[in-house]
Amino acid sequence: MKKYLLLIFILAINFNYTKAQDTFSICAVDPVTGEVGSAGASCVNDCTILTDVHPGYGVVHTQASWLSANQNYARSLMNLGLPPQAIIDSLVLHDAQNNPSVRQYGIVDLVNGGRVAAYTGVNCLNYKNHITGPTYSIQGNILLGQSILDSMESRFLNTAGTLAQKLMAALQGAKVIGADTRCASWNTSSKSAFLRVARPGDTTGVLTLNIQVLSTPFGREPIDSLQALFNNWITSVNTISSEIPENFYLTQNYPNPFNPTTNLEFGISELGFVSLKVYNSSGKEVAILVNESKPAGKYSVTFSATSGGSNLSSGIYYYRLSVSDGSGNHTETKRMVLLK
Repeated sequence: MKKYLLLIFILAINFNYTKAQDTFSICAVDPVTGEVGSAGASCVNDCTILTDVHPGYGVVHTQASWLSANQNYARSLMNLGLPPQAIIDSLVLHDAQNNPSVRQYGIVDLVNGGRVAAYTGVNCLNYKNHITGPTYSIQGNILLGQSILDSMESRFLNTAGTLAQKLMAALQGAKVIGADTRCASWNTSSKSAFLRVARPGDTTGVLTLNIQVLSTPFGREPIDSLQALFNNWITSVNTISSEIPENFYLTQNYPNPFNPTTNLEFGISELGFVSLKVYNSSGKEVAILVNESKPAGKYSVTFSATSGGSNLSSGIYYYRLSVSDGSGNHTETKRMVLLK
């Protein structure tokens, strides 16, 4: 009997330890585009379990001594349309182990231009805290200090571009050795990281952006690995409408000037081979964004001045769209400005 009780005790300790997640994360919404997203990292393998992204509505983060029962309960409350603060109040009241003081939550939704709430239990591991703004919540525990959260907020607020770009920048703000103090001896900020963004038409199982670094070996920074995955994703071409335009067109990039990313849109009226390239002021090709056959439709592509390992300097650049289709060859060139 004593051996049996001892075994239960050991299993309980291991269970609680392995579920002690996460360290730093951000959840946010964009009321203009209707996008919702999240990003985070931790000094454990696979920290993605803490985030629930609800396309077209909001995001729930349940972290610190993570429990699936609490996460499932939070998910059900968001599905019912409860405000973020009401969800947190109910989570605290109905904690699965009757111990809400060791939990941490961040919740945002799109209602009325954005509703936000966060909670940090008094018994979360130090350093712990959270920051909220009109459309975002940033939270962390087992941190190096408040500077990690402040840096994430500053990067998020001061980065131009899409919600995905702002979330990636926020995570870069926490790329400090020992940001999660458990990883100081690894010479990294963390061991795993993720970034997720959903557009209104997405489903829970299929998100527009869902990249993750589940584990990294000693000395390899997962946020850098995630950035590489993001750079590859950000240059992909996305269909923005199956509506067939009457004519071939290329829009002015936005934002312009830009740093380090900007968005381009183009449309083709019939099936054709599409080439979209970027050149510097001397006429040297610096990036190939599209080089393949495309059906008729409207498309968007994001250009990053740092993708593919490049680091372009400030200056004037040109992007040229060339299309060969059944009616002939079409070319249009526009100018953009990289301003660092």
